[in-house]
Amino acid sequence: MKFGIIKPVKGENMPTQEVIALSLEQRDVKGKAVKHLRRDGMIPAVIHDHGKESLIVMAPTTDMVKAYKAAGKHHPVELTVGKKIYTALIKTAEFDPKKHLLVHVVFNAVDANQTVEAEIPIRITGEIPAEKTGLLLIEQLDTVEVEALPRDLPDEILVDGSGLAEIGDKITVADLIVPSGVKIMTEPEHPIAVIEETKAQISEEEEAAEEAAAEVEAGAEDGSEEKPAEPGEEE
Repeated sequence: MKFGIIKPVKGENMPTQEVIALSLEQRDVKGKAVKHLRRDGMIPAVIHDHGKESLIVMAPTTDMVKAYKAAGKHHPVELTVGKKIYTALIKTAEFDPKKHLLVHVVFNAVDANQTVEAEIPIRITGEIPAEKTGLLLIEQLDTVEVEALPRDLPDEILVDGSGLAEIGDKITVADLIVPSGVKIMTEPEHPIAVIEETKAQISEEEEAAEEAAAEVEAGAEDGSEEKPAEPGEEE
């Protein structure tokens, strides 16, 4: 099997997440010559393995792209190279800046029994009342750094957005709820999303404030006109 996703089987001591499997081949081609590999439908990659000599590998473009889309940088990938199997996380994925195509991947082999750090996507769920009243949801953070055993890394962290109703309402990292065994490393005070006015609403308020200020100024000028002196008053 070049690439595959194995669904978890419920039961005691069974994996709790999908297993993403990818078969890789060792390669001899390095440096600028790897462009020929890409032309032949292969993507070069590297596996870093706990201070050991890095393994230079490659995989068919379609399989590597599927693995990257399925795993991102937070889901362990089971890599098979010959008769050896590695559990790894994708450390970096390089894309062609013009064609936006995946061109190189770096894997970090991990120990299944040691905690690792990874970036986990955040997804706001539910209806957001503020948006129904024309207010703006500003998302300021889309991932958080967590620490967990590779098998315990969640694919995403969900947070309820139904409490975002008024200007200034916000969600912070402290509001996130994660599974047992997962520790959030990002600062708790870091904002994830906040409700603000739209530019149009701000412009309307500024115009209204300017008009009110102009009316006050006009009234002050009318009241400051010099009155004629009353008889007997000194000038």
